[in-house]
Amino acid sequence: MRAVVYSESGDTSVLRLVERTAEEPGPGEVRVRIVRAGVNPTDWKFRAGGMGELAFPEIVPGQDGSGVVDAVGPGVTAFAVGDRVWTILAQHTRPGGTAQEQVVLPLAHVAPLPEAASYDLGASLGVPAVTAHRALTTSEDGPDRLSPGALAGMTVLVAGGAGAVGNAAIQLARWAGATVVATVSSDAKAALATAAGAHHVVNHREDDLVGSVRALVPAGVDLVVEVAPAPNLRHDLRVIRPRGTIAIYANNGGDELTLSVRETFSTNARFQWVLLYTVGPDALRAAAEDVTAALADGALGVGDEHGLPLHHYPLERTADAHAAVEAGAVGKVLIDVVDA
Repeated sequence: MRAVVYSESGDTSVLRLVERTAEEPGPGEVRVRIVRAGVNPTDWKFRAGGMGELAFPEIVPGQDGSGVVDAVGPGVTAFAVGDRVWTILAQHTRPGGTAQEQVVLPLAHVAPLPEAASYDLGASLGVPAVTAHRALTTSEDGPDRLSPGALAGMTVLVAGGAGAVGNAAIQLARWAGATVVATVSSDAKAALATAAGAHHVVNHREDDLVGSVRALVPAGVDLVVEVAPAPNLRHDLRVIRPRGTIAIYANNGGDELTLSVRETFSTNARFQWVLLYTVGPDALRAAAEDVTAALADGALGVGDEHGLPLHHYPLERTADAHAAVEAGAVGKVLIDVVDA
């Protein structure tokens, strides 16, 4: 089978396409024939050395993917050969990710992909959708699981509504019954956030962000899904309601922030940091189940019509796919591993 690997940190030139023998699944594992692989910012950051030394001598990148089970390990009954699946943190604790034709994964790292969901959609879930789920389920007064009506009566502010996590947060929050306000940096991105399902969109470069949000939600928002805490946190504190939650999943715009004790103290707000690699198995399992339920309800979608443009690259151009994500491609970058 074909696989993309790297054995040293560096730019995209360290990625190379190789032939290797497919592994056989062991107890509690399945082997997936990958059709599509998703590329996330963490993929190029790991490859570039931004997350520390390489954990394995040789690594196949890729946390996210979709495909078909083509072998099951001893004792596995949850999946059968031929089942369609999507992956969760495929390359988190093992060297083999989704940028290869076949990958062996523990059961906890695969979830069913409903027949109505495309492989493009399945490969676009993983990191973005599970991150969004975690951000939406950590509020003091909110639910710890998502389902229709779970967020009814709540208002969610999604910063960066045109990004992959922002897109997933908008769609999941809408499915769960929330009113969604998204912030963006351009009219083009406003159109994407609207297509994803945001009820209201604020262009923070042209509008008074705090004034606009407060006009829409005078009592304050219940939850902020935050991608850029350094430049945005002061605004978040002015639009959050008492006991609201600011869920922070990235550091766009800077690595340092300063908090005013009095200003922050008075909000009774909860700051929730979201990093999938350490959230724990229970949270990952809950997210997988709820995201799969949203898929079955037809509540998640990809492509221009759902606010998430797709960019396809063949497996042999994985380096170009990484470069596109590193350059800030708007939408979702996918690798076409094999024909569907």
